[in-house]
Amino acid sequence: MTDQIPPTPTPASAPPPAKPAEKRRTSRHAHHPVIVAGSAFFTLLLIAIVLGGGALWYGKSRYYAPGPLAEDKAVVVPNDYGVMDIADLLVKQGVIDDKWVFVGAAVGTRASGKLKAGEYAFAKGASIQQALGTLVSGKVIEYTVTIPEGLTSDQIVERLTEVAELAGAIRQVPREGSLMPDTYKITRGTTREDLLRRMMRTQDATLKEVWAKRDPDLPLKTPEELVILASIVEKETGVAEERPQVAAVFLNRLNKKMRLQSDPTIIYGLVRGKGRLERPLTRTDISTPTPFNTYTIPALPPGPIGNPGRASLEATAKPAKTKNVYFVADGSGGHAFAETLEQHNRNVARWRQIERDRKIDPAAQPAGTSGTTGATAID
Repeated sequence: MTDQIPPTPTPASAPPPAKPAEKRRTSRHAHHPVIVAGSAFFTLLLIAIVLGGGALWYGKSRYYAPGPLAEDKAVVVPNDYGVMDIADLLVKQGVIDDKWVFVGAAVGTRASGKLKAGEYAFAKGASIQQALGTLVSGKVIEYTVTIPEGLTSDQIVERLTEVAELAGAIRQVPREGSLMPDTYKITRGTTREDLLRRMMRTQDATLKEVWAKRDPDLPLKTPEELVILASIVEKETGVAEERPQVAAVFLNRLNKKMRLQSDPTIIYGLVRGKGRLERPLTRTDISTPTPFNTYTIPALPPGPIGNPGRASLEATAKPAKTKNVYFVADGSGGHAFAETLEQHNRNVARWRQIERDRKIDPAAQPAGTSGTTGATAID
C-alpha cells in the first residue's frame, strides 16, 4: 500500500491570485490616414473660422468707419487704372487709409470691374464704402464753359484755349458761324476738339429747326444766308427784345435793294475776326471797300461776321412786322427805329444832343453805339 501525501490546506481568508493586467489595445482605425487628415482639416477649419470672423469683423468696421479726409477733395482717376492702382491712389491722396479693405470690399461686392475713370469729389471723412460708391456711380465733377453770342470763331478758340479743365490743342479754327454759343457742361480732360464738335452739332441742329419754321416770304435763299444776317443782327443788338425789330430793318432793306450799312461789318472786314478794332471807325473806314463792308457792297457779305445765338437766328427767321429801314442809338441802351430818312435824321439829331449833354465825343464812341445802321445817313 502506497502512502498518500494529503494536500496542503489553503487558508480560507487568502485572496485568489491576481490575474495579470490585460493590455488596452488601441483601435487600428485611429491611425488611419483619412482620420488623421480629417482631424487636421477640421482643426484648421475651426482656426480659419475664428480668424476669418475676426478679419470680417475688422474689415466691416473699417469699411464703414469715417475716413481720414480733413476736407472735401477732388481726385482724378486715370483711364488705365485697375482696382489696386485706384486703392494706392486713394491712400496716397488721403481719401482712405486701408488699401486692403478697399480692395477686399471691391472684390467682395463685385464692384472691381465697375470702377470708372474721371475726376471725383470725395467728401470730408468719406468712408471706404462711400468712396467705393462714388467711383462706381460714375458721377464725375462737371464744369461749365460759357461762350457768349456773337464771338468770332477765332475768339471762341482763344477762350477754349484758356479753359484749364479742357485738354488737347485745336488744329484748325472752325468755319465762321458754324458754332453755337451756349453754356456747355464738360468734365476734366474733355478735349477742345470734342467740345468744338459738340458746338457744331448743336448749331447744325438748331439751324435746321429754325430754318424749317421761318417766315415763307424772307428774302433769304439758304440756311447759310440766315446765319449771315443773324450774325449781323447779333452784333447790332444791345437789348435782347429788339432782335426781331433789328432783323426786320435789315430784311426790309434787302427787299428794297438797299445797302445794309452795318458798322460791325466794316470792323469785321478790317480785322477779319482776329480781334477788336481798338479805335473808333473813321469816314475812311466807312468808304473803304472790303468784301464785308455793307456800306460799299449791295447785299449780304460773303459770310457771317460771328457766331449768332439761337435768339438771333429765330428773330431773323421770324422778324417783327414793320416797315422800318433805319435805327440809331436812343441813349438808353436801345435804338430808335424809323421808316423814313427824315424820321431817322431826327432820331440821329436827338442822339447827337444826348452825346453833347453827356459831354461825350461822338468820335470816341465804339462802333455800333452811335453809328448803327444809317446813322451816318449814307444811302
